[in-house]
Amino acid sequence: MALKITDECINCDICEPECPNEAIYQGEVIYEIDPFRCTECVGHFDEPQCQQVCPVECIPLDLDNIESKEELMEKYHQLTAETT
Repeated sequence: MALKITDECINCDICEPECPNEAIYQGEVIYEIDPFRCTECVGHFDEPQCQQVCPVECIPLDLDNIESKEELMEKYHQLTAETT
């Protein structure tokens, strides 16, 4: 499943450059995550990098976008094929 950023976000700008899929972007009020680009860092890292660096721990799983590890890996392959 993808991740999401909650309204506890303090717009510290730390998570956005950590995302290998460029899924994090500045929304109207806080940073947001594009669920079509978020793979929870599957294929890149063992742990979601945005969660690792977030100082306020406001990046939980997005229960509205449930995906298996296999689906996340397929998404990773599709995203990396686009950039090569």
